Amino acid sequence: MDSIGTQAYAKLLENGVQAIEEVNRLRSTGYTRDDLYVISHDEDREGRIVDAADVNEVGLSEEGLFGAIANLFRSRGDALRFKITSLGFSAAEAAFYEKELDLGKVLVIAKRNPK
Repeated sequence: MDSIGTQAYAKLLENGVQAIEEVNRLRSTGYTRDDLYVISHDEDREGRIVDAADVNEVGLSEEGLFGAIANLFRSRGDALRFKITSLGFSAAEAAFYEKELDLGKVLVIAKRNPK
């Protein structure tokens, strides 16, 4: 599954290098830093890729205050599924992507944010 839905684009990649390459490809098509997200099951790995690729993190503006607070108490898998749905994907799509993240893949999401 590369692209799902009409609101956002998502692509699963095998590693951080491929994720950064995908981010750069998306930038060349007009996406900005604020439109791009990287998600990994490993929070440290995610942080390193986010920093290296200079992309957005899924946070308060995407999840909302209550979602962000709730994620502090959720398992990593539950928090990831919530983050993915907060970017416009269905619960079924989020479950699929989270299972792939469990296998060590990295998810790059491009979503145009209203200005």
